[in-house]
Amino acid sequence: MSVLAEIIAGVKEDLAERKIPQSEIEAAAYGADAVIDCLPIMRAQEMAVIAEVKRSSPSKGALATIADPAALAEQYQEAGACAISVLTERRRFSGSLADLDAVRKRVTLPILRKDFMVDEYQFFEARAHGADLVLLIVAGLSDSQLNEFAALTRELGMRALVEVHTNKELERALEINPDLVGINSRNLKTLEVDPKAFAELLPQIPSELIRVAESGISQRSDVEFAQKFGANAILVGEALVKAGDPNLAMRELLGQR
Repeated sequence: MSVLAEIIAGVKEDLAERKIPQSEIEAAAYGADAVIDCLPIMRAQEMAVIAEVKRSSPSKGALATIADPAALAEQYQEAGACAISVLTERRRFSGSLADLDAVRKRVTLPILRKDFMVDEYQFFEARAHGADLVLLIVAGLSDSQLNEFAALTRELGMRALVEVHTNKELERALEINPDLVGINSRNLKTLEVDPKAFAELLPQIPSELIRVAESGISQRSDVEFAQKFGANAILVGEALVKAGDPNLAMRELLGQR
């Protein structure tokens, strides 16, 4: 079983334990505060940064002890991030919906619920907890799931960051008319990172879409490499949570120092 398949299996088990009646989660989703649209914010910046609240990862293990995710998110907002990504997967990333709730209460930026979305319940759950964006990982979804989940995301007013790693996945992603496409340089099935994915895939994404470079972004040269091939946004977690000063780290990534 691939790493991705193992993670998804765990996500489904955890979801089964916390589900409440469908009518209740839908009522909470439709009753939540209005969605904050990320697109105008991202398009206003030469290089937009989606800054991530991330405690650990399957490839690196523990990254940082984040006792107050909301305080970290506030630092990201002050540093000029365009959106905050919050991990909510528990087993491999040590995240939670409580982290999402805490961040939502403290920042005014759009929030991405970063998780492995494999059940329609999770989309209502994301909206109920204040998420403005969700992640669709093409490698973990069938064509019918991609279409259904993209439609549900739009119905709930959210945006989807559609994540791909290969040419075939990019072809499938573009079929659902996404607003944001993320190129993950990490193969989620093996956890290997290859920045050549940026060079190969970013130029193939239509210029009117937000093109996000994900994984392996740790220094200014990584940002310049992704930008060279068409990225207009980056998603960064590890480099920021491990930095003593997230504000300074973000400025260094953007060449503002």
